[in-house]
Amino acid sequence: MELATVLSMIEKQAKLNPPIGGSLKFELDLGIIHLDGTGTENVISTENKDADCTISTTIATLRKLQEGELNPMMAVMTGKVKIKGDMSLAMKLQSLL
Repeated sequence: MELATVLSMIEKQAKLNPPIGGSLKFELDLGIIHLDGTGTENVISTENKDADCTISTTIATLRKLQEGELNPMMAVMTGKVKIKGDMSLAMKLQSLL
């Protein structure tokens, strides 16, 4: 899977959901995806900006999470996903994935 594919999928879901109330950054092995949900809608970009919550993982792990092959809690506990910052924003991710 490419970064453009993940970006497109997150953009599509972000438009369907209300703003998340903060900013979130995915640090993936192939690049950055930044979600700003502080305004009236969720705005997605590939800019490497500061965020309230940063999630670090690989595209392959993200794909497994999307497809339900990997439990999010297990991914964090085994170090496949690292979360820094506001955990409540990370919990809102399920609706975007």
